[in-house]
Amino acid sequence: MTTARSIGIVGGSGALGGAIARGLLRNEFIKPEHLWISNRSGNTSGFEEGLGIRFTTRNQELADACQIVLVSVPPHLASSVDINAENRLIISVMAGVSIEQMEQQTCAKRVVRAISNPAAEIGLAYSPWCASVGVTDQDRDWARRLFEACGLTDELPDEDQIDHFTAMTGPVPGFVAYFADCMVEYAVKHCIDPAIADRAIRQLFHASGVVLAESGASPGEHVRDMIAYAGTTAAGLESMKASPIAASIEQGLEAAYQKAQRIA
Repeated sequence: MTTARSIGIVGGSGALGGAIARGLLRNEFIKPEHLWISNRSGNTSGFEEGLGIRFTTRNQELADACQIVLVSVPPHLASSVDINAENRLIISVMAGVSIEQMEQQTCAKRVVRAISNPAAEIGLAYSPWCASVGVTDQDRDWARRLFEACGLTDELPDEDQIDHFTAMTGPVPGFVAYFADCMVEYAVKHCIDPAIADRAIRQLFHASGVVLAESGASPGEHVRDMIAYAGTTAAGLESMKASPIAASIEQGLEAAYQKAQRIA
C-alpha cells in the first residue's frame, strides 16, 4: 500500500476512468475506502459491490473529499466538470484538453496532464504526463507512482508531446490491430482457415510485444538484425522498406495527432 490519501476519479465508471480505477485497486495503490468515483448517472457497474468505494453524482462532493482528483470524461464534456479544486492536485487524462483549460475548469494551479489507455486495468498502459508550473515535487511523485500502478510512465517536457502520444499510444490495440488484421486477411486469401489465421496472428503479436518489451534491443535494431539474417523475413522487410508503408504510417499518425489537437 503506497498511500492513505483519497483519490477521486471524475468519470470513473467510463472505459478509461474505470480501467484506471480497477488498475489502482488491483495493484493495491489505494484501498477501496479511499477511492471516490463520480458520474452523472450514479452507475456502479464494473465494480464489485461491498468494496467500500464511494460513489457520487456530484463532482464537487468528490473534489471536496479527495486530495487528488483524476478527470476522465469524454473531451467534449470537459466543460461539465466545473469544480472548485483550488487546493487539489488535478490529473487529467482527457485527450486534447490543455493544462490551461483544466486550470480554468477547476480553479487548480497544480495540474498534471496525461494520456493513458484501458490497458491500465491490467498494468500494461503507457501513461506519459506533463505538469503545470504550480505542480510540486511531491505532486510529481504522486503522479509517477499512480501511473506506475497502471503500467509504464514518463514525465514529458512539452505539453504538445501529449498530443503526439495520444495519437501513438492512446489507442489500444488501435494501429497494431490494423496491422494484425492485414496479416489475417493475407492468410485467409491464401486459403488458411480464418480461425487458425486469427489464432496464429494473435499469438504472433502477443509474443512480439513481450520480446520488444523485455529485450534490450530497440525496434530498429530488431529490424536490422532480421534483415542481416537474410532469411524469409528479411525478404519481406526489404520489400516493405522499399514501399511507401513508412510514409503511410507517418501520415496516419499525423492525422491522429491533428485530431488530438482539436478533439475537445
